[in-house]
Amino acid sequence: MKVLRSLKSAKTRDRDNRVVRRKGRVYVINKRKPRFKARQG
Repeated sequence: MKVLRSLKSAKTRDRDNRVVRRKGRVYVINKRKPRFKARQG
C-alpha cells in the first residue's frame, strides 16, 4: 500500500479503483488488483 499526498494519481491508475473514507482516512481500494491500494491521511 502506498501512502500519498494526493490520491488523484492513484484513483486514475485503474478502472476498478474506489475512493473510500474510513476513520478520517481516505483509501483507494481495488478488489480485482489489490496492489493498487493507497492511503491518505
